[in-house]
Amino acid sequence: MSEHRVKTVWSRCDRDFTYETYTRNHEWRFDSGTTVEASAAEAYLGDPKCIDPEEAFVASLSSCHMLTFLAIAAKKRFTVESYQDYAVGFLEKNEEGKLAITHVHLHPKITFGGDKRPNDDQIARMHEQAHAHCFIANSVHTKIEVASL
Repeated sequence: MSEHRVKTVWSRCDRDFTYETYTRNHEWRFDSGTTVEASAAEAYLGDPKCIDPEEAFVASLSSCHMLTFLAIAAKKRFTVESYQDYAVGFLEKNEEGKLAITHVHLHPKITFGGDKRPNDDQIARMHEQAHAHCFIANSVHTKIEVASL
């Protein structure tokens, strides 16, 4: 159906190349022309000023859920004024003993406008549908939970 490309660029900029000294900083270059400065998580000797892959993974799940939720709400003729999510991913050992983002908690706060507003049950159903149809959630085994703020 579609392809999504990112160019990841890293080069050695230190004299030595040892585990303790090599830079984890690199770039993600997108077709849109956007470049994102990335690194490893600080716990793995990365630069805390950069986005790490784990954060990007959590952000992609949050963003995909939101975009799917907005599409569902629009098709149901509900007007969404704002959507904010504080997403948290948990890196820990999975059932096979390997480090993985084992679960992600989404905490969306949504403001509706207009005359037609959904009740709590309708909002819960829209979140269930958003989760079921989110491309990213359907691509991973990570448990994803949605909780209201």
